[in-house]
Amino acid sequence: MTHSQIYFPNLHIYLESVGKNITIGGFTIAYYGMVIALGMLLGGSLVLRKAKKAGKDEDAYLDVVIFTVIFAVLGARIYYVIFAWDYYKNDLLSILNFRQGGLAIYGGIIGGIITAYIVTKIKKIPFLEFADFGILGVPVGQILGRWGNFFNREAFGQYTDGLFAMLIPTDAVRSSSDITTEMWNHIVVMDGVEYISVHPTFLYESIWNIGVLLLLLFLLRRKSYNGEIFFSYLLWYGVGRFWIESLRTDQLLLPNTEIPVSMVVAVVLVIISLIFHGIQIYKLKKS
Repeated sequence: MTHSQIYFPNLHIYLESVGKNITIGGFTIAYYGMVIALGMLLGGSLVLRKAKKAGKDEDAYLDVVIFTVIFAVLGARIYYVIFAWDYYKNDLLSILNFRQGGLAIYGGIIGGIITAYIVTKIKKIPFLEFADFGILGVPVGQILGRWGNFFNREAFGQYTDGLFAMLIPTDAVRSSSDITTEMWNHIVVMDGVEYISVHPTFLYESIWNIGVLLLLLFLLRRKSYNGEIFFSYLLWYGVGRFWIESLRTDQLLLPNTEIPVSMVVAVVLVIISLIFHGIQIYKLKKS
């Protein structure tokens, strides 16, 4: 029997039954997939609404958004599988099982950027012009999508008993390898059930992305150059992801190292973004 309770004791929040899926007509639908799909739908809607308001070709932008979303999801999965190959190499069919989780946002960003660049070239839309609108959908998707990790009992952080500490039954955790020695050393037992007490890093990232989205919407109204919104997302998401990733126990690592790949990518994107903004600001001052 797998226990379904999730508690936030220091916030006095007690959820007695948090399922992972719903069954309709004999078909099981994972909450993970539902919240990600909803995030993509709302994110895409925001992109098209803002583009239309700015006088852009809504049909052309819709075509770019559709292709970008599809290949962003594929990119997110491929990226995750590559850096978690030891988990998948003995069960290749599990690569196709998206319901168990396993999407890496940076893989999605890379796949989305490449796809958007190709399709905007075909549609004769300036890439950075589209990117400033297209990137708005990403934090929307993350704000909702991260709650898929909540339902799957994954992407949590190291042990904590702080204000936001989250208690999860050990038998409900997606992978036992995510439970560290420190967590085992601080097991909480209630009514015969063992719980780990962890940082809800999915919640931290969801809240961080609310702030990122509000910042991007603010900047969009005062945009000075193409690429400003796109690179601002890469900058501020990278800053947040760097410290949030440092808390997690399920980090994807660079091969043959103990270095989290997402922290490396975050640093690289922050540096690239700062350089881009610096160049553009310099050009504006010179003009």
